[in-house]
Amino acid sequence: MSNVPYNHKAIEKKWRERWEQNPVNLKADEKGNKREKYYCLDMFPYPSGNGLHVGHWRGYVISDVWSRYKLQQGYYIVHPMGWDAFGLPAENYAIKMGVHPAISTAENVKNIKRQINEIAALYDWDMEVNTTDPEFYKWTQWIFVKMFKEGLAYEKEFPINWCPSCKTGLANEEVVNGKCERCGTEVTKKNLRQWMLRITKYAERLLSDLDKLDWPEKVKKMQADWIGKSYGAEVDFPIEGREEKITVYTTRPDTLYGATFMVLAPEHELSKSLATDETREAVEKYIYDASMKSNVDRMQDKEKTGVFTGSYAINPLNGEKTPIWLSDYVLADYGTGAIMCVPAHDDRDFEFATKFGIPIVQVIAKDGKEIENMTEAYTEAAGTMINSGEWNGMESAVLKKEAPHIIEKRGLGRATVNYKLRDWVFSRQRYWGEPIPIVHCPDCGAVPVPEEELPLRLPEVESYEPTGTGESPLAGIDEWVNCKCPVCGKPAKRETNTMPQWAGSSWYFLRYVDNHNDKELVSREKADEMLPVDMYIGGVEHAVLHLLYSRFYTKFLYDIGAIDFDEPFHKLFNQGMITGKNGIKMSKSKGNVVSPDDLVRDYGCDSLRMYELFVGPPELDAEWDDRGIDGVNRFLKRLWNLVMDSKDADVKATKDMIKERHRLVYDITTRLESFSLNTAISGFMEHNNKLIEIAKKEGAIDKETLSTMAVLLSPFAPHIAEEIWEQLGHEGSVFTAGWPTYDMEAMKDDEIEVPVQINGKTRAVISVAADISKEDAIAEGKEAVADKLTGTIVKEIYVPKKIINIVMK
Repeated sequence: MSNVPYNHKAIEKKWRERWEQNPVNLKADEKGNKREKYYCLDMFPYPSGNGLHVGHWRGYVISDVWSRYKLQQGYYIVHPMGWDAFGLPAENYAIKMGVHPAISTAENVKNIKRQINEIAALYDWDMEVNTTDPEFYKWTQWIFVKMFKEGLAYEKEFPINWCPSCKTGLANEEVVNGKCERCGTEVTKKNLRQWMLRITKYAERLLSDLDKLDWPEKVKKMQADWIGKSYGAEVDFPIEGREEKITVYTTRPDTLYGATFMVLAPEHELSKSLATDETREAVEKYIYDASMKSNVDRMQDKEKTGVFTGSYAINPLNGEKTPIWLSDYVLADYGTGAIMCVPAHDDRDFEFATKFGIPIVQVIAKDGKEIENMTEAYTEAAGTMINSGEWNGMESAVLKKEAPHIIEKRGLGRATVNYKLRDWVFSRQRYWGEPIPIVHCPDCGAVPVPEEELPLRLPEVESYEPTGTGESPLAGIDEWVNCKCPVCGKPAKRETNTMPQWAGSSWYFLRYVDNHNDKELVSREKADEMLPVDMYIGGVEHAVLHLLYSRFYTKFLYDIGAIDFDEPFHKLFNQGMITGKNGIKMSKSKGNVVSPDDLVRDYGCDSLRMYELFVGPPELDAEWDDRGIDGVNRFLKRLWNLVMDSKDADVKATKDMIKERHRLVYDITTRLESFSLNTAISGFMEHNNKLIEIAKKEGAIDKETLSTMAVLLSPFAPHIAEEIWEQLGHEGSVFTAGWPTYDMEAMKDDEIEVPVQINGKTRAVISVAADISKEDAIAEGKEAVADKLTGTIVKEIYVPKKIINIVMK
């Protein structure tokens, strides 16, 4: 046992100071050769609460382990950190604390930065960004102006998701199960003027380019499902007695003969005008009631409701009168806001038709036989067409592909592709966000703030609480609102809505590498040198929102020539959540938050880093238990003692030491490469135990093996790895050593132990050469149990390196 105990406080303090004086992450090697970059990025934090808990640590530790591993492989590591500090989370926290968001945000940033530094990660703080810094959001506004000029940013008044608690509009992506994603309040509808981003223009590229990405399949599927590409036709239904037509989008134009009614969204532009004198009161009441529900609630309502407008459309194929209904299960922002209903072949339509006594006409039949007295919809895709005029007898699967083109040729509509993806509701009726750089002029309309006048700074105010009227608090600041039109110079007014919290986070990863550039978003030189991101690490909860928006921004910036790549993140890793007991999410309100501060003090940064990884597979959620950190800490102490007891011994490597060294390199490397980081930690423990056993036989372990252990350990526990490296007599940092390699031949056993069985029961265990032949193995096995071979041998079996079995009778 070493006389020099492991002192984590002294070791970690020493190496923090040493790294500050002599950074290990350099752009060039010792010979002056430029290193290839590797950009590893964390999803940057919202400084909206009271600091980090152990769950936040997990993601940052994972990214730092990977960064240091790549550093050992010879890369220059781009590993920045910053603050996503605008938006609802920061403002709601400030309101709760009764302070200005600028003050609370600055305090939270200071505290979280202190905690992040405790992780001892390779962050380059010279690259730090903050989305609330005018020199940062100048470029967020610049991107918006460019989108406006390209026709991607536009105004629209329509019913949006409205959170009564946050008092702001929400994008569809921010509504989860009918509730505000941030505060959990039931979402309602509100008719407001909104700024929109035309993300739908990029729908196909956002979908098809998923194939280029090394991302988890579940994330790619979530994005693909959200984009929701489908093939079908837009069909024009003339309205009886009117010149207008109602266009519906359908993926099943082959069933058009079975369309016995149509349903419009209550918000459809024709809804009110379709009402007759007899139906007007009921129609207007239904439209109002629907406006009070969120889209999610409308889609989830089990009982279908509706109202007949009193008007009819004409089925363009068979000329039949088709009653026009309104129902809130149809949404105005999907497709055309109108659907044709084929109750015989759609469960929802069947339920609706049955409830309201609407005819049901079967047009697809299994084996061509019509169902008498249908009690449920026939929803199988395969079948033969019936009751479909000239289409009778055709296979539905074939007709489904041909029908869009038939309809188009007849002038009844158009073959088309549709997407579920909607344009992005981009404005918020709150204070704490980037001002939208638009001026409203009575003569010129909406005009952008000239690029040379950016940033348009957020005015300093005392009262910033949301108004609840649908207007931003900025609307009440006359001296800020009133301005001159940049085009004609006449009196005009500034846009008072602000951008959503996603605005800065959709492109921040580009700014890190050139964060002091006041002439352009990022220079081409810096972009070519350091971008795009090679590895992005963060929670799966951002799979649709942040990642989709970031891809959209990147593609737009590529299109206007600001960058020369169109996907932001080559590889993505989603870490699981650290929860409290019983899998409950950590939160201050639940009283189950575990702060890393005390654990760092008591056990050290290295112990906590390794335990964060040891708790379970990094991609899965894991329940936190403080007691487990003791085992990791014991491992570090045992390793320390082994090194201290061996470092001055003159020991030559034995075969066992060499074999164990190569196995160690192989195990840690393969587990690291597969991101099986929890098993990498257990691998260190297992191999350390084996080295301790070897040391008991040989007196000590050779320096090369212990040095190899230090290098392998350095990404996981950098402080103790550096100290061990120095204690073993090495000059410079362990991070200049380079990642070790392994030799498969050196890992092989010279001898193995094999059980010898008689009729399946083990009678002896013998040591044999690892590459022994079958004949020799059986011969040695029979010799070992010769006194027990009392019958006739009928079979001799050798399973290499497993068993020898003698079958007797």
